[in-house]
Amino acid sequence: MNTKPIQDAVSNWFRRTAGGDQRPVMFDIDRTYPALRRLDHAYSDIRSELEEVIKDRDVLPAYHDLDPDQADISNATPKEWKIFYLWAMGERAEPNATKCPKTTALISSIPNVFQAFFSILEPGKSIPEHEGPYCGYLRYHLGLIVPPDSPPKIRVRDQWYTWQEEQSVLFDDSWNHEVVNESTGERIVLIVDILRPMPLPQTIINHGVARVARYVYGRKVMKRAAAGMTG
Repeated sequence: MNTKPIQDAVSNWFRRTAGGDQRPVMFDIDRTYPALRRLDHAYSDIRSELEEVIKDRDVLPAYHDLDPDQADISNATPKEWKIFYLWAMGERAEPNATKCPKTTALISSIPNVFQAFFSILEPGKSIPEHEGPYCGYLRYHLGLIVPPDSPPKIRVRDQWYTWQEEQSVLFDDSWNHEVVNESTGERIVLIVDILRPMPLPQTIINHGVARVARYVYGRKVMKRAAAGMTG
């Protein structure tokens, strides 16, 4: 089932709803989605569970191993971009979620989570410019491990943000963005995508698209993730 034409049409509608080329780039978390602050406040617990996960970093899959459609950005530069899914298209990603019970419980308490994962960049791993495939969500980053030397930074449209540990940012992933990383240490953030706040008709459609994505795409990713962790 090819859902891309429908996804593109819906995404363009959402983009116009959000303001088209004048839509915001960065968002105030407290005004836009204050529930995300629960993650900020639980930094220590999330960091502790992450540290257990990365003890097995060698077996963690690269992003393009879980989602081959991401190879153009995940496999385009040297070094690895690894992913540890906790939530995929509205569902817990097992067995990973069970390995991080406190983090997963926090994520499940936040309304309208689309997906959530630890994003792990090896030292010096950059990500080329690209645009998120769908305008129906906003992307949250919480800095968990950030190297102090030349800390990595992200450009979203014309705005730059440098990650810091315990600090978070919320932005529109559908804008052109890239990661510039010249550091000698590992950079790890918790990424959480939440359904974009919109008027009721668009919100209803967005929930419908999320349900379709769960069955068409999300469960394939979760199966690959489970195989990668247990193989």
